[in-house]
Amino acid sequence: MGSEPDARPAEGKAVEGEAAERKVPEGEAVVGEDGLGRCVWAVSHPLNQQYHDTEWGLPVRGEQALFERITLEAFQSGLSWLTILAKRPAFRTAFDAFDPAVVAAYTDDDVARLMGDAGIVRNRAKIEAARGNARAVLELRHHGGLDRLIWSHKPRRTPVPRTVSEVPTRTAESKALATELRSYGFRFVGPTTGYALMEAIGMVDTHLVGCHRRGTSGEHDV
Repeated sequence: MGSEPDARPAEGKAVEGEAAERKVPEGEAVVGEDGLGRCVWAVSHPLNQQYHDTEWGLPVRGEQALFERITLEAFQSGLSWLTILAKRPAFRTAFDAFDPAVVAAYTDDDVARLMGDAGIVRNRAKIEAARGNARAVLELRHHGGLDRLIWSHKPRRTPVPRTVSEVPTRTAESKALATELRSYGFRFVGPTTGYALMEAIGMVDTHLVGCHRRGTSGEHDV
């Protein structure tokens, strides 16, 4: 998917003015009023900061939790991550807490219901992909499970980025992850979305070197 959008939370675009005000070297971690350094994208909005400080980059395990992350990353494609964060409670309600067995059983009436729900992103292709991906999750139960598949692509080393420009958007591992997911019927899971998933669930640590959250996943020696 050569045209696949960068699925990572926007690192610089939304905070260019703020970064300039703080005289921060371009792309480096931003030190807040609390004295803590954070990734550039985290300082653009309170929701981003809360997510960055409490969730992003920590290990996520288990079928249902990983299905939620895959689904939200897919819905984020082409949009800002802040949009998805703001709508996440509504998504969880609309998609029955992302229970794969429930979503897999959705009928066309459920698709219509979701298309009428203003609380979520109303994109038919992505809604139908979520239903199809849930069915793929159930199929994977016969092949080791979603958790095993995703985490089998964890790289041996993680990037050590000092600036935003040093953070990859896709890697050989994310390409392999996307390819294997697609082989089971998953959609909206290209190499870029795959890498964003790997970042979000702690498979790689792309917190900037000056960020106080770097190393908190415990998955890599940083």
